Amino acid sequence: MKQHFCIVGAGIVGLATARALAQTFPDSRITVIEKEAAVAQHQSGHNSGVLHSGVYYPPNSLKAQLTRRGYRLLLEFCDQQQIPYRLSGKLIVAQDASELPQLEKLYAQGKQNGLQCELWEPDQFHEQEPYCRGIRALWVPEAGVVDFRRVARALQQWLLDRGHQILTNTTFLRAKEYPDAVEIATSQGEMVVDGFIACAGLYADVVAQRSGIAVPARIVPFRGEYYTLVPDKQYLCRGLIYPVPDPRFPFLGVHITRGIDGEVHCGPNAVLAFAREGYRWSVVRPSELWQTLRYSGTMHLIRRYWRTGVAEVVRSLSKRWFYRSVARLLREVAPEDLQRNGSGVRAQLLLPNGQLYHDFFFKHRRRMLHVLNAPSPAATASLAIGEHIVQFFQEVLAG
Repeated sequence: MKQHFCIVGAGIVGLATARALAQTFPDSRITVIEKEAAVAQHQSGHNSGVLHSGVYYPPNSLKAQLTRRGYRLLLEFCDQQQIPYRLSGKLIVAQDASELPQLEKLYAQGKQNGLQCELWEPDQFHEQEPYCRGIRALWVPEAGVVDFRRVARALQQWLLDRGHQILTNTTFLRAKEYPDAVEIATSQGEMVVDGFIACAGLYADVVAQRSGIAVPARIVPFRGEYYTLVPDKQYLCRGLIYPVPDPRFPFLGVHITRGIDGEVHCGPNAVLAFAREGYRWSVVRPSELWQTLRYSGTMHLIRRYWRTGVAEVVRSLSKRWFYRSVARLLREVAPEDLQRNGSGVRAQLLLPNGQLYHDFFFKHRRRMLHVLNAPSPAATASLAIGEHIVQFFQEVLAG
């Protein structure tokens, strides 16, 4: 039987889900709607391009399972599509003794997740990264870099070649579910489909609410800003150099990344954005900012971590403070070696009690599924996330 599916959001998760649907239901018709003029315009196209291997995530979590599976699927897809990637490996570096327990925890997690990671002393990791500071490091050889915009465009072309639709400049308005169908209203008209999936990123909770789904939390936008090392200092980093992350937060801290383009990027920090798509301090949407600030989860988060928040704001406004985070990881770097680069905005699900939700989170009813939390490493895990979503629809449509 021919099925018609609609997906909201032409980021990498939405496109990967469309591909998984097309592979599982080869006679289906798939329509992807996207409010922007092109695919991958937000989180999928504003990131450090890192291929994550799964070292950060508890073994039984969705992030661990889907990142490991997604990593393998993504490399296969890149090989098929002749998309270049580089498995340069990652160093997660402890700066002092206080960070060693967390580093060892990451090592144990990595082993449980099937990674060939190793703990290295300075003489070992200096062979890999001669200018890296630290007292001990976790070496993760499977990590690497890729251009996720290029991956998204390849997914787009894969879908178009098979007759599926991607409607850009099309805004989702609402969805209503019936026992055997879902009615979708968009700025370009209405459609009735057999299954509806929302991969709306920064507007995931809004799309869910407009679909009659009760959302237990809210998306709060965090902007991450990047600097680039000047060309004369790009020799300071060969691959990926990361700090030991603070386990209280799902952010990984300012890290140093040699991208697939050869440039060395430093960042991101994490500051509350004044709009869901607030890529600069000057971008303010009063209604969205008010919704964020009046939310109980935001108030709890600010009260609990206001010192961390202030430090992030200072690091955002002051190049010298940002430089200090970079200098903790690299020797022979100076403030004048950093040039401001782009930024990204992370869609982070925040619970009413002020806790940041760490894992992927999906909410579904009979014929619709909403991806409510899919920040990093969702780009790496995207093809596996698509498989995971399709399993739900296989069960629904079989029943």
